[in-house]
Amino acid sequence: MMKSIYYNSLEHSLEQNKKTYVFSDEHLMKRFQDGDENAYETLVSRYKDKLHNFIYFFVGDKDLAEDLVQDTMVRLFTKKHYYKEVAKFSTWIYTIARNLSNSELRKRKNRKTFTISELSKDKSNYDLKDEKPGIERRLELKYDIEQIKITINKLSRTFRTVIILRDIEDLSYVDISKIEGVPVGTIKSRINRARLQLRRELKDLF
Repeated sequence: MMKSIYYNSLEHSLEQNKKTYVFSDEHLMKRFQDGDENAYETLVSRYKDKLHNFIYFFVGDKDLAEDLVQDTMVRLFTKKHYYKEVAKFSTWIYTIARNLSNSELRKRKNRKTFTISELSKDKSNYDLKDEKPGIERRLELKYDIEQIKITINKLSRTFRTVIILRDIEDLSYVDISKIEGVPVGTIKSRINRARLQLRRELKDLF
């Protein structure tokens, strides 16, 4: 099993994912559909950082990722009545963000990007113990992060998408299946194959 790496810059994001809210996303979306724009602002606040992290993996440009987050939120505002509560709100909003990101990739298909967002979340699979305190350890970890960034970005779009959704955004297999439009078994297979590829490429790190 590949070990986990913790990044300080993701700690806040991880805590956000674990929060228990008074109102569910779906409840807020219903209120927004009924005309409560404060509910919209709450949804934006909950998802803007998560979506920025998610989109940045695809486009490799923080400013462009921010623009695409704004586009996603505009779609949320203008297409609010397309949402049906039979689907989880998170699945719906990530699908919008993924589609916008893929459209951007198609526009820039001849441009290679080598910068991706920081990884990761899955504690059981990617944990590196901090055995070298101080600046020496921080420099070494920074080097490791850069190697992982490059390797993740070399994955095919199909593999990269499921790794981001599962190991970065911590979505369930079922939710990823709905976003990608393929069976859960296919999603699990893609994730396993992506992780195997990463382990082969990063064997010297682990």
